[in-house]
Amino acid sequence: MEQMVIALLLLVNNEIKEARLQPDLSTCLSGKRKATRQVSDNIEYRCIKTKAELEKNIDGSFSIKKLIVE
Repeated sequence: MEQMVIALLLLVNNEIKEARLQPDLSTCLSGKRKATRQVSDNIEYRCIKTKAELEKNIDGSFSIKKLIVE
């Protein structure tokens, strides 16, 4: 299922290692601020709004399966 989402990205050496689904931009920016406090030089966090392919987890929640960057 494709949908527009807000995602918090974890980048290591400018390569996306993880993308976490966020309910809104405010929550994403808050998570980014908290994570940035404990970061090393080659790690970066970024909030983006993009299309993503979602998958339903066993508990009924959704997670990002694939980012669709155009």
